Amino acid sequence: MTRVLAFPRSLAARLVLGAVAWSLLILLVGGVFLSNQYRASVMRSLDADLQIVLDSLIAAADVRADGVLELEQTPNDSRFLRASSGRYWQIAPLAPQAGTPDVLLKSASLWDEPPLPWPNGGAEALAAHRGSTHFSNVAGPFDQQVRLAAQVVQLAGAQTPVTFFAAADRAPALADAARFTTTLVIALVVLAAGLIAMVVLQVGVGLAPLNRLRGDVADVRRGKRARLDGEYPTEVAPLTDELNALLDHNRAVVERARTHVGNLAHALKTPIAVLLNEAREQSGPLADLVTRQADAMSHNVDHYLQRAQAAARAETMGARSEVRPVLDDIARTLERLYGRSRDIDILVAPGPSPVFRGERQDLEEMAGNLMENACKYGGGTVRASLREPQAVGARRLEIVIEDDGPGLPPEARDFALQRGVRLDETAPGQGLGLSIVAELARLYGGDLRLGESPLGGLEATLSLPATD
Repeated sequence: MTRVLAFPRSLAARLVLGAVAWSLLILLVGGVFLSNQYRASVMRSLDADLQIVLDSLIAAADVRADGVLELEQTPNDSRFLRASSGRYWQIAPLAPQAGTPDVLLKSASLWDEPPLPWPNGGAEALAAHRGSTHFSNVAGPFDQQVRLAAQVVQLAGAQTPVTFFAAADRAPALADAARFTTTLVIALVVLAAGLIAMVVLQVGVGLAPLNRLRGDVADVRRGKRARLDGEYPTEVAPLTDELNALLDHNRAVVERARTHVGNLAHALKTPIAVLLNEAREQSGPLADLVTRQADAMSHNVDHYLQRAQAAARAETMGARSEVRPVLDDIARTLERLYGRSRDIDILVAPGPSPVFRGERQDLEEMAGNLMENACKYGGGTVRASLREPQAVGARRLEIVIEDDGPGLPPEARDFALQRGVRLDETAPGQGLGLSIVAELARLYGGDLRLGESPLGGLEATLSLPATD
């Protein structure tokens, strides 16, 4: 089913969009309501002014003994005296008789314009509601749109009812309402901008603990911390507790796996050792075959058990190891080991001290294999150096092991990384060292590259993930 609405996946975007949409809707409805209310208030005020004019006209109207209508006092508003001023009044009979003028009296502001029109519904509608004021919008004099108030009154001494009219140009009132609407729109736009900024700020502050939690989880993954420690909001604390429980469970699983692997190693090595001892005490083709196969089994068990242990350690979150102390320890050990039989000079070059995102045991195994190979096959000089992580990419480090030996030709370097390959049959070993290093590096997302060293021998570059 196709989704009609596609919501953003970001919680912050959802909260901001939802709050902004609701706020804009409220502001829009409120703005329209306030604008209409102000417009209605302006028109009510105008109607009240017209009603006052009608009341003053009715109060001042008098019918003389000869039946002529006169006003004791006209409205004192000077606008009724100026032509086209926008304020008008007139008095007319409801039903003019023969010989009677259509308009009995009118304001000077009407000048020579036609009389004010009858409201919607005509004289009949006014006669049906005699005594009450009828308001309507009509086309008035001087092409003005006016607000018209009309009331039918039966004056004492008059033979027929008389209609009183008061009119006012609606343009000033509408302009006043338009100015208010413009001011209101500007104010609401400023208020909307402030609300949107406040919503974005509120969402940012409200979700800050989640951003901090994301950074803390990333620190655990990079090995900068082992658990999610610190104060978290009540809503986030259950999640951090579950994540810590998951981390503890992961470590417990890894430890159990290591224990089982160690137990399996002991369980397999003992029978294999018995077979080897028995076969070596015998002679003949069968004993030789058993010796070779048992020896191969022993080395395969070592290889795959080391691989299983390394894979388990590589999946452990939170592990971190400083590289330079490990290289210094390996250099001291190898100098004591090979210094008795050969003149070996191992130099750990000064420089940065990055942190490996992984187990120290695996780092010792990888660097130790490379440095031991350099001691075995080099000419006596071994140099270990560390490169700045920024030189090879973010959160990476490189360990470079060089020697002054004969090195390897380019066509033999990839071949040397294969398991069980021994390029020098005179040296002890099973050809597992470089393959184990390469496989361990791959488990951690790194790699091992072989090249030519400036010292003249082999250069082994071990690339591994780093952490702060």
